Amino acid sequence: MTFNDIFKSSFIEKAAQFSPLDMIIALGLSFVLGLFIFFVYKKTFNGVMYSAGFGISLVAMSLITTLIILAVTSNIILSLGMVGALSIVRFRSAIKEPLDIAFLFWSISVGIVTGAGLIPLAVFGSVFIGIVMVLFVNKKSADNPYILVVNCADDNSEELVSKAVDESVKKHMVKSKTVSKNGIELTIEVRLKDMTTQFVNKISDIEGVSNTVLVSYNGEYMS
Repeated sequence: MTFNDIFKSSFIEKAAQFSPLDMIIALGLSFVLGLFIFFVYKKTFNGVMYSAGFGISLVAMSLITTLIILAVTSNIILSLGMVGALSIVRFRSAIKEPLDIAFLFWSISVGIVTGAGLIPLAVFGSVFIGIVMVLFVNKKSADNPYILVVNCADDNSEELVSKAVDESVKKHMVKSKTVSKNGIELTIEVRLKDMTTQFVNKISDIEGVSNTVLVSYNGEYMS
């Protein structure tokens, strides 16, 4: 055994075998694509409370995934250990918007594809997905549904409300009806004519109607 063999380190040998240029290119491209995903997320966000932290995590997710894939592809033994380590990871954060799941998978996919060296697929795939997101997510519908909640005193006022709604909106459907000692509460899904809400004032003037509320409806009704 020579003096050099004593200080020989397999860790240093592995570091020497890895290309710093490949790492810089992969992480740099992953960062750029992560910023693109972040930009598309901001552009298409339609929720109430915007989370800047979630947008930044999309960039970090693509970088972290790229780093993992670079390590996995450089060593087959490490790849087996990495699979076992990642199998214990659990995500506990609640996803508030369904589209957030798509952005998470997009960010992870970019990291995987970039780390694997499939740069054209990562770039053109991200551009295509971004165009689809911007076109379809921000598409405004001219026939948005609304929920009309009306509190009636008796059957007579309920009949007058139903008649007024039938005459004033393009389409309607009763979602629920609650009868109590205080009166009747109707919950009706409506499609407006020419996006005008003046009929709500007309319904509130009906004798026996104590309260009228019109709210935007996102398609998920919970009784």
